Amino acid sequence: MTGRVLSHLGETKLELGPVEPGPGPWRNARDADNVLWLVLDVDGSSMNTISEEVIRALDSALQDAGADLPKAVVIRSGKVAGFAAGADITGFEKMSSTGATEMLQEAHRVLDRLEALDCPTICVVHGAALGAGFEIALACDYRIATPGASFGLPEVQLGLHPGLGGTFRLPALIGPTEAMQLMLTGKTAHTKRAKSLGIADLVVEERHAAAAIASVIGGEVKPAASGFTARAFGFDPARSLAARKMRSETEKKAPAKHYPAPHALIDLWEEYGDDRDRLQKAETDSFALLLRSEASRNLRRAFFLRQGLKDAGRGEDGITHVHVIGAGSMGTEIAAMAAIRGKQVSLGDLSEEALGQAVKRTAEICTDKHLDSLETRDALDRLMPDPNGYGLAQADLVIEAASEDAEVKAKIFKGLKGKLKKDAIVATNTSSLSVDDLAANAPAKSRFAGLHFFNPVSKIDLVEVVRGTATSDKTVQRLAAFCGAIGKLPAKVADSPGFVVNRMLVPYMLEAMVLMDEGVSKEVIDTAALRFGMPMGPVTLADQVGLDIGLHVAESLSESLETKMPPISDDLKRRVEGGDLGKKAGKGFYDWSKGTPHPDADLEDAPDDLRDRLILPMLNAGAEVLRRNVARSADQIDAAMIFGTGWAPFRGGPMCYAQTRGVDDVVRRLRELETAHGARFAPDDGWSRFA
Repeated sequence: MTGRVLSHLGETKLELGPVEPGPGPWRNARDADNVLWLVLDVDGSSMNTISEEVIRALDSALQDAGADLPKAVVIRSGKVAGFAAGADITGFEKMSSTGATEMLQEAHRVLDRLEALDCPTICVVHGAALGAGFEIALACDYRIATPGASFGLPEVQLGLHPGLGGTFRLPALIGPTEAMQLMLTGKTAHTKRAKSLGIADLVVEERHAAAAIASVIGGEVKPAASGFTARAFGFDPARSLAARKMRSETEKKAPAKHYPAPHALIDLWEEYGDDRDRLQKAETDSFALLLRSEASRNLRRAFFLRQGLKDAGRGEDGITHVHVIGAGSMGTEIAAMAAIRGKQVSLGDLSEEALGQAVKRTAEICTDKHLDSLETRDALDRLMPDPNGYGLAQADLVIEAASEDAEVKAKIFKGLKGKLKKDAIVATNTSSLSVDDLAANAPAKSRFAGLHFFNPVSKIDLVEVVRGTATSDKTVQRLAAFCGAIGKLPAKVADSPGFVVNRMLVPYMLEAMVLMDEGVSKEVIDTAALRFGMPMGPVTLADQVGLDIGLHVAESLSESLETKMPPISDDLKRRVEGGDLGKKAGKGFYDWSKGTPHPDADLEDAPDDLRDRLILPMLNAGAEVLRRNVARSADQIDAAMIFGTGWAPFRGGPMCYAQTRGVDDVVRRLRELETAHGARFAPDDGWSRFA
């Protein structure tokens, strides 16, 4: 079984047996040993997705195989990018309105046919096998993974649960406890973990894939068998006890009121976990019902918002070498992500200790990103500690990540003149300072802009690409493409106090402090926000950001905005002066010495207008941002807030929530709050755009 290599990109070559290049979605051929190779290669896409067309074409191939049984069936992807990214989500809206149940039942029959073939079926996975792609792999007898392969059922992130047999095939394969954990969280099992769980029967280098397939067909590899835990959960009492615990833990992170999908999954397993046939039917019915839910519609909307940001980051950036100024937490993580993604990086700082810590932190980030030892070595090789600033002369992009002090930044920019190569871009990682003001000291205003990363950079994908008055279109596009190249989501915004995200977040945090001054406890305030669906209450968020940073941004916005802001709390100022700066100091409004606070207060006596006082100022700021053309659209605002702050994605983002609730109602309520609490709640004129 020495099949030809028919697909390659650089050094990546895929063993595709005798299959010739041609139109998709499935290309198939039998080799000299009568092994049928089915290669998934969806036309017009760099990554496979599973659509109705893909399933029907698979069915046709399987029917032919059943009529003339091969020695074995090998399924794999012809895409270098990976096996399959999951279902084609663009078809979900149509499914929800034209009878999803029937389509799902037909897809189940196809995968059942694959599972029932009377010959070994082997799925070879490189890259990601997610969602429906993973469910196709689960219907095979064996799974061979190459290094870097990953498996996951992330449907909960779309307000759904697995719909093509994952609810019963994965528990049968690896046991209910591990399977439910993967499905409830939507997390991915990377190569090593996939092997230890029993998802992958073998892990081999691509060049050994043919030999591994031969060993499976030769009977040298036995398929995994269900263990004791799977049999134990066949008994109702054990399953019910485990389900209660799962439900309790899930409620803490994904309340059933906002995220029904994981709870529906637990219900399915508890009721039908010992009866595959009934679970299969119930899975289909439940999936179809969830598909029509508001939560799923909004979470699918968030998926497409993310795609929109990714599209903004496509293209060539022309940036090979990046020089980062400042080896603090932000500069270090920016440098690390650029190095991990293949850029040559020099990191400048006067402190050799800080540079040493930066290298150590980069290695930790590599581990968090599941890089193997060689990939980590290569990333670290690309990162050069540069206390003397030698990298400036070679840099295509210089990112200033010094302290949020206009005078410090001005001194840095003045010092760059005469040291940079022609056409080098200079970007400032500022969260609140005016890009136009900072540009006054930049070497070239047309090649100067803001790159507002969010902390921690390695975990938060959004970057605000801030255009100054003199910033050229070419500079903006190159910076957006740079963000895309390092795996970030660029939101192109205009220079304005707070840009988009901070302009909307600061009123949220400041109003919380006004409420505390009025006597409302921080726990009650944070609980109200959490129950609305925010990922973090405003008081916890202020501590997380750093009270000193929050105070600086609040003061900057209060001085530069025309609209009224909540007053800055004297208590906030006292805490900053006393060194209680939040999480990084171990104490802020909360005591962080025992870990992250998790407020869960009784809201019985909370003010009736508490939630609206916290949430509506963000919406009002969004209307202002639109009116002033800081953001390009309401969708861009929603995308920035969801992927920059985690803003209640099941509500579709703040502007989507405003429109779902009703703009007239939002404006009416703001006027009531203005009457009760002051001019800071006055509805912005930007709401007229929604009329």
